[in-house]
Amino acid sequence: MTWFLLVLAYLLGSIPTAYWVGKGVHGLDLRKEGSGNLGATNAFRVLGWRSALPVLLVDVAKGWLPAWLFPTLIVAPEGGAGMVPWAIAFGAMAITGHVFSIWVKFKGGKGVATSAGVFLALAPLPLLACFFVWVVALGISRTVSLASILAAAALPLAMVLLPHRSGTLGLLFTLALSVFVIWAHRENIRRLRAGTETRFNSPSRNPRGAG
Repeated sequence: MTWFLLVLAYLLGSIPTAYWVGKGVHGLDLRKEGSGNLGATNAFRVLGWRSALPVLLVDVAKGWLPAWLFPTLIVAPEGGAGMVPWAIAFGAMAITGHVFSIWVKFKGGKGVATSAGVFLALAPLPLLACFFVWVVALGISRTVSLASILAAAALPLAMVLLPHRSGTLGLLFTLALSVFVIWAHRENIRRLRAGTETRFNSPSRNPRGAG
């Protein structure tokens, strides 16, 4: 059962939401449009908000469902802290699936929305704090990649300062995930340093920015 659920978490995470919406609804391969990233931001830039919103919601759900539901299938709900390692394991598999999707030659998004779904199940208050950081950073910079990087960097601090049920293991997972998300934005960081990163304004068919 455990191995089956781990594989299932990866397969759920690997659902290429942005690719399927772009290809199925608009006839566009988002790997070849905009930033080339299969995430909600690139979907917004290329396809508009009506297509980007379901992409975002599904990508969040891909992280939330395995982290919230799957541990209850192998540990009694009253197991409390015993469920945390499994929530982290299933969440990590979902994030891996999103970033390295088996359906699109192991190309995917950068894991921000799916990671948010995992922490919605694991540590909602720290996630809320990081969402506030993301909103403020986006409002000031108009740059999604910078907002995502700052939110990822703020998550470990939020885990230290705010209550959550994941304990030390959750904090270690947060540190690793924060580093991974920032690493996934390495191209964006180069463009930010060069002053060429795309700002978040209106949808466009030809951006080269964060996705």
